[in-house]
Amino acid sequence: MSKHLPEATLRRISLYLRSLSEWEQEGVQTVSSTRLAEAAGTTPATLRKDLNLLGSHGRRGVGYKIETLRPVLETALGLTQPWRVAIVGAGHLGRALSGYAGFTTRGFEVVAVLDASPEVVGTQTGERLVEDAAALEDIVKERGVTLAVLTVPGPAAQALVDRVAAAGVASILSFAPVAVSAPPGVHVNRVDLSTELQLLAHQAGPGLGERRA
Repeated sequence: MSKHLPEATLRRISLYLRSLSEWEQEGVQTVSSTRLAEAAGTTPATLRKDLNLLGSHGRRGVGYKIETLRPVLETALGLTQPWRVAIVGAGHLGRALSGYAGFTTRGFEVVAVLDASPEVVGTQTGERLVEDAAALEDIVKERGVTLAVLTVPGPAAQALVDRVAAAGVASILSFAPVAVSAPPGVHVNRVDLSTELQLLAHQAGPGLGERRA
């Protein structure tokens, strides 16, 4: 990634890229700032500001050429080379993620799904067999894993972060419902689904969650 961009900007860039990829598959060649901004839930002014940070400027009356803008966004997001992903935790969430087709189209390849439970190891999930988490370090090395997704219970999260980081993986996405720490140079993004639901409940306001007759 060429610039250190704010997280909010990066999230919008990801939405821009998703829309551009979909439109490109449909044969669309150019897109206006208004249409792209609406697809990302933002304003044309914010869109132009974001893209100006990347050195990309549309043409007045023409808009942005998708084949030109898409690589700029991919570079900003660090997607110029494939990311090899290991999912640790093959419960319901881990299995759902392992079968998500959107990973491949966005530059992420799931190369391993691991679990510590003997009852789960060896079962099929998507196109892969669940492997023993005891072999995590070897699998990271042999398959060149560059990103780990943790879908494990809270008590297991910190130990797994330590193992994954020690194995050489510097990017971790954790769905565990606890805060974890990582050594310098290792980036951990945490997704707490219950927190997100609580935020939505707050934003909706009191009473809106009640069942209406």
